[in-house]
Amino acid sequence: MSRKVDKPIPKIDARVRRTRDALGDALLALIQEKPFDDVTVQEVLDRAGIGRSTFYAHFQDKDDLFLSDLGEFLEMISTLLLRGHEVSNRIAPVREFFAHVAENRHLHSALFASGKLRDFQEMAQEYFARAIDLRLAELPSSRGFTPAQRTAMAQAYAGALLSMMSWWLHHGATPSPEEMDELFHATVRPGD
Repeated sequence: MSRKVDKPIPKIDARVRRTRDALGDALLALIQEKPFDDVTVQEVLDRAGIGRSTFYAHFQDKDDLFLSDLGEFLEMISTLLLRGHEVSNRIAPVREFFAHVAENRHLHSALFASGKLRDFQEMAQEYFARAIDLRLAELPSSRGFTPAQRTAMAQAYAGALLSMMSWWLHHGATPSPEEMDELFHATVRPGD
Protein backbone atom coordinates (compact mmCIF):
# COMPACT_ATOMS: atom_id res chain seq x y z
CA MET A 1 0.00 0.00 0.00
CA SER A 2 3.07 2.21 0.27
CA ARG A 3 3.51 5.15 -2.08
CA LYS A 4 6.97 5.73 -3.57
CA VAL A 5 8.52 9.09 -2.67
CA ASP A 6 10.38 10.52 -5.65
CA LYS A 7 9.80 14.25 -5.43
CA PRO A 8 7.85 16.78 -3.40
CA ILE A 9 4.11 16.96 -3.95
CA PRO A 10 3.31 19.84 -6.33
CA LYS A 11 1.30 22.85 -5.15
CA ILE A 12 -2.41 22.78 -5.96
CA ASP A 13 -4.82 25.67 -6.52
CA ALA A 14 -6.91 26.88 -3.56
CA ARG A 15 -10.24 25.40 -4.67
CA VAL A 16 -8.74 21.96 -5.26
CA ARG A 17 -6.89 22.27 -1.93
CA ARG A 18 -10.17 22.96 -0.07
CA THR A 19 -11.83 19.96 -1.72
CA ARG A 20 -8.92 17.64 -0.95
CA ASP A 21 -8.72 18.92 2.63
CA ALA A 22 -12.45 18.42 3.18
CA LEU A 23 -12.24 14.85 1.90
CA GLY A 24 -9.12 14.06 3.93
CA ASP A 25 -10.61 15.56 7.10
CA ALA A 26 -13.80 13.57 6.57
CA LEU A 27 -11.90 10.31 6.14
CA LEU A 28 -9.74 10.95 9.22
CA ALA A 29 -12.82 11.74 11.30
CA LEU A 30 -14.55 8.59 10.13
CA ILE A 31 -11.61 6.28 10.87
CA GLN A 32 -11.63 7.61 14.41
CA GLU A 33 -15.21 6.38 14.67
CA LYS A 34 -14.85 2.95 13.05
CA PRO A 35 -12.33 0.72 11.28
CA PHE A 36 -10.98 1.95 7.95
CA ASP A 37 -12.37 -1.07 6.09
CA ASP A 38 -15.87 -0.25 7.33
CA VAL A 39 -15.77 3.33 6.03
CA THR A 40 -17.42 3.77 2.64
CA VAL A 41 -16.65 6.38 0.01
CA GLN A 42 -20.26 7.53 0.32
CA GLU A 43 -19.78 8.22 4.03
CA VAL A 44 -16.70 10.29 3.22
CA LEU A 45 -18.65 12.20 0.58
CA ASP A 46 -21.56 12.84 2.94
CA ARG A 47 -19.27 14.01 5.75
CA ALA A 48 -17.29 16.30 3.42
CA GLY A 49 -20.28 17.59 1.47
CA ILE A 50 -18.55 16.68 -1.81
CA GLY A 51 -20.07 14.99 -4.85
CA ARG A 52 -19.06 11.55 -6.10
CA SER A 53 -17.79 12.81 -9.48
CA THR A 54 -15.59 15.37 -7.71
CA PHE A 55 -14.14 12.65 -5.49
CA TYR A 56 -13.31 10.40 -8.44
CA ALA A 57 -11.78 13.32 -10.33
CA HIS A 58 -9.14 13.43 -7.59
CA PHE A 59 -8.90 9.91 -6.17
CA GLN A 60 -9.34 6.29 -7.26
CA ASP A 61 -10.72 5.11 -3.92
CA LYS A 62 -10.52 5.76 -0.18
CA ASP A 63 -7.04 4.16 -0.01
CA ASP A 64 -5.80 6.65 -2.59
CA LEU A 65 -7.35 9.49 -0.57
CA PHE A 66 -5.73 8.21 2.62
CA LEU A 67 -2.28 7.82 1.07
CA SER A 68 -2.51 11.20 -0.69
CA ASP A 69 -3.51 12.98 2.52
CA LEU A 70 -0.80 11.17 4.45
CA GLY A 71 1.81 12.00 1.81
CA GLU A 72 0.94 15.70 1.94
CA PHE A 73 1.26 15.75 5.72
CA LEU A 74 4.56 13.85 5.70
CA GLU A 75 5.99 16.11 2.99
CA MET A 76 5.06 19.17 5.04
CA ILE A 77 6.40 17.92 8.39
CA SER A 78 9.53 16.14 7.14
CA THR A 79 10.77 19.18 5.19
CA LEU A 80 10.02 21.73 7.91
CA LEU A 81 13.70 22.43 8.67
CA LEU A 82 14.58 22.71 4.98
CA ARG A 83 11.73 25.08 4.20
CA GLY A 84 12.40 27.14 7.34
CA HIS A 85 16.10 27.46 6.54
CA GLU A 86 16.98 26.11 9.99
CA VAL A 87 20.35 27.40 11.20
CA SER A 88 20.92 24.77 13.93
CA ASN A 89 22.51 21.35 13.43
CA ARG A 90 19.17 19.57 13.84
CA ILE A 91 18.61 17.07 11.05
CA ALA A 92 14.90 16.38 11.60
CA PRO A 93 11.99 18.36 13.06
CA VAL A 94 11.56 15.92 15.96
CA ARG A 95 10.11 18.46 18.40
CA GLU A 96 7.52 19.65 15.89
CA PHE A 97 6.61 16.13 14.72
CA PHE A 98 6.26 14.75 18.24
CA ALA A 99 4.20 17.78 19.33
CA HIS A 100 1.82 17.21 16.41
CA VAL A 101 1.52 13.51 17.22
CA ALA A 102 0.90 14.31 20.90
CA GLU A 103 -1.91 16.70 19.95
CA ASN A 104 -3.44 14.01 17.72
CA ARG A 105 -2.87 10.83 19.76
CA HIS A 106 -6.45 9.77 19.13
CA LEU A 107 -5.59 9.62 15.41
CA HIS A 108 -2.61 7.37 16.13
CA SER A 109 -4.93 5.00 18.00
CA ALA A 110 -7.41 5.11 15.10
CA LEU A 111 -4.64 4.35 12.58
CA PHE A 112 -3.57 1.39 14.70
CA ALA A 113 -7.14 0.11 15.09
CA SER A 114 -7.80 0.55 11.36
CA GLY A 115 -4.68 -1.32 10.30
CA LYS A 116 -3.20 1.80 8.67
CA LEU A 117 -0.34 2.39 11.09
CA ARG A 118 2.01 0.30 8.96
CA ASP A 119 1.22 2.44 5.89
CA PHE A 120 1.99 5.51 7.98
CA GLN A 121 5.29 4.10 9.24
CA GLU A 122 6.44 2.98 5.77
CA MET A 123 5.65 6.34 4.21
CA ALA A 124 7.11 8.27 7.14
CA GLN A 125 10.37 6.32 6.79
CA GLU A 126 10.59 7.29 3.11
CA TYR A 127 9.69 10.95 3.58
CA PHE A 128 11.90 11.52 6.62
CA ALA A 129 14.85 9.67 5.05
CA ARG A 130 14.63 11.87 1.95
CA ALA A 131 14.34 15.08 3.97
CA ILE A 132 17.14 14.08 6.35
CA ASP A 133 19.38 13.27 3.37
CA LEU A 134 18.74 16.76 1.97
CA ARG A 135 19.28 18.32 5.39
CA LEU A 136 22.59 16.47 5.87
CA ALA A 137 23.75 17.82 2.51
CA GLU A 138 23.22 21.34 3.88
CA LEU A 139 25.22 20.84 7.08
CA PRO A 140 28.97 21.55 7.05
CA SER A 141 29.55 18.66 9.50
CA SER A 142 28.20 16.18 6.90
CA ARG A 143 30.01 17.43 3.82
CA GLY A 144 32.76 14.80 4.11
CA PHE A 145 30.31 12.01 3.40
CA THR A 146 29.64 10.67 -0.07
CA PRO A 147 26.05 10.88 -1.34
CA ALA A 148 25.67 7.11 -0.80
CA GLN A 149 26.93 7.40 2.78
CA ARG A 150 24.57 10.31 3.44
CA THR A 151 21.62 8.37 2.04
CA ALA A 152 22.45 5.34 4.20
CA MET A 153 22.78 7.56 7.27
CA ALA A 154 19.48 9.26 6.45
CA GLN A 155 17.71 5.89 6.26
CA ALA A 156 19.16 4.87 9.62
CA TYR A 157 18.28 8.21 11.23
CA ALA A 158 14.71 8.08 9.90
CA GLY A 159 14.36 4.57 11.30
CA ALA A 160 15.69 5.76 14.66
CA LEU A 161 13.22 8.64 14.64
CA LEU A 162 10.25 6.35 14.08
CA SER A 163 11.51 3.83 16.60
CA MET A 164 11.84 6.58 19.20
CA MET A 165 8.34 7.79 18.39
CA SER A 166 6.92 4.30 18.90
CA TRP A 167 8.71 3.99 22.25
CA TRP A 168 7.56 7.48 23.24
CA LEU A 169 3.90 6.79 22.46
CA HIS A 170 4.01 3.49 24.37
CA HIS A 171 5.36 5.40 27.38
CA GLY A 172 2.59 7.97 27.59
CA ALA A 173 4.20 10.61 25.34
CA THR A 174 6.76 11.49 27.97
CA PRO A 175 9.37 13.00 28.04
CA SER A 176 8.31 16.21 26.27
CA PRO A 177 8.70 16.70 22.49
CA GLU A 178 11.55 19.14 23.24
CA GLU A 179 13.36 16.54 25.35
CA MET A 180 12.83 13.89 22.68
CA ASP A 181 14.30 16.27 20.08
CA GLU A 182 17.40 16.70 22.24
CA LEU A 183 17.67 12.95 22.87
CA PHE A 184 17.28 12.10 19.18
CA HIS A 185 19.91 14.59 18.07
CA ALA A 186 22.32 13.59 20.87
CA THR A 187 21.89 9.97 19.74
CA VAL A 188 22.34 10.42 16.00
CA ARG A 189 24.76 13.39 16.07
CA PRO A 190 26.72 12.93 19.34
CA GLY A 191 29.56 15.27 18.33
CA ASP A 192 27.38 18.24 17.37
